[in-house]
Amino acid sequence: MAPVLIEGKKVSSEIYDELRDRISRLKSQGVVPGLAVVLVGEDPASQIYVRNKARKCEELGMRSFTHLMPAEASEAEVLAKVAELNADPAVHGFLVQLPLPGHIDEDKVIMAIDPDKDVDGFHPVNVGGMLIGKPGFLPATPAGVQQMLIRSGVETRGKNVVIVGRSNIVGKPMAALLVQKGEGADATVTVAHSRTRDLAAVTRGADILIVAIGRPNFITGDMVKEGAVVIDVGTNRVADDTHPKGSRLVGDVDFGSVSGKASAISPVPGGVGPMTICMLMANTVAAAENSLKGV
Repeated sequence: MAPVLIEGKKVSSEIYDELRDRISRLKSQGVVPGLAVVLVGEDPASQIYVRNKARKCEELGMRSFTHLMPAEASEAEVLAKVAELNADPAVHGFLVQLPLPGHIDEDKVIMAIDPDKDVDGFHPVNVGGMLIGKPGFLPATPAGVQQMLIRSGVETRGKNVVIVGRSNIVGKPMAALLVQKGEGADATVTVAHSRTRDLAAVTRGADILIVAIGRPNFITGDMVKEGAVVIDVGTNRVADDTHPKGSRLVGDVDFGSVSGKASAISPVPGGVGPMTICMLMANTVAAAENSLKGV
């Protein structure tokens, strides 16, 4: 029996409908949610991501501000731009696109962002709030995965969740979200990584397996127990002479072998990917709502 596909495109469409209603209410009160992005340098992947954010803002009727800075921009110049956006009332949320050029201290830049405008959820104030169960803004990808589970009817309460990957962007915050009390959480969470002994034995213990390690097709069918729910956060481009572009996107999970074991699985592309921008938009709308409350 084929597994249920957990598709981010469907889940994000539902969330966007809800956001349109909230944006309409904000506009009736004279507030148009504004998202700004600072892009330093010309990283192609970052450029595509920034364009997609701007397009989605336009579709939703939000304001979008893109600030392009040359790769040789100094740390002081980037920090000055952050200070400018912190003070701009038309900008309810903003982010500085990572990675930054090597001569700029990313931690210093993140620390300079007003936590009330930190819609990426990377500032330590927001990270700390998430950890103690009093969130401000949640990081987009983990929050998106949680919404995929909730809105697809996947029960997490009491389930064994294994997260493969311990990055600050996905693995660690994902664990922090799922271990909390409440909807889409209450799970028993194991974080596995490159130093985990007998990884396959650990992943086979998962009722829900979330993979974010950046290694194409790494998780195979023999590493997954029958009936598990598998969420693939990975996006890897691999060579493929049969594809018009000479390459194709695959996840960290070998979809072919794992889909034969899983009860539900997210595909790549079309799985977690659409949720990242969706949750960024949700954070920006929340920031605009907070501005009316004086938060």
